[in-house]
Amino acid sequence: MDIQFYGANCFSFATRGVRVVVDDNLSDLGAKSVTKPGDILLFTGAHGNPPVETKITVDGPGEYEVSDVSIYGIAARGHMEEAGTHNATMYKVLTRELNIFIPGHIYPELSDEQLEAIGIVDIMLVPVGGNGYTLDPIGALKIIKKVEPKIVIPSHYDTNGITYPMPQQDLAHALHEMSMEPKETTSKLRAKALELSDVTQLIVVEKS
Repeated sequence: MDIQFYGANCFSFATRGVRVVVDDNLSDLGAKSVTKPGDILLFTGAHGNPPVETKITVDGPGEYEVSDVSIYGIAARGHMEEAGTHNATMYKVLTRELNIFIPGHIYPELSDEQLEAIGIVDIMLVPVGGNGYTLDPIGALKIIKKVEPKIVIPSHYDTNGITYPMPQQDLAHALHEMSMEPKETTSKLRAKALELSDVTQLIVVEKS
């Protein structure tokens, strides 16, 4: 599986001829959309119209099966929402190779029911930029400790080419607060299940 990061909370991961794109709101943040025709597109929160004709666009809770990819949307409390509201969507994506968890901009408390739905996670893509916009490093760390993924990839921190409505922390500061050292920094992560450690490792995927 190849994983690329495009800034904000936008990732793509490709496996066996299928490409999944997450939170491509880049055109709203001063960057260029990366979604291609035929992609599977996931949104964890509010979004505009898909930039191209996708295979499927998912933006809410439910179970979806597309091209040998199983997608589970899990309702969650948004980062700045009041208790009892669930207007954000987390995703567990199961492929033949790896299980990926995408929390998005959520409040950093997960119920036992949510954790059961999340289950075993190989790779977690988690925002760390904070400042009231999304998870801060402490909130991200809470979720990491609950989920215990094998790999953590940070997102939604200050990067060139992205203009956020609210300034985001830079990555070095965020990782310092999380007390996590990157195992690796790469322009594209090529991950295989057999190569994953049982101990959670942080990998930085540089913005493409």
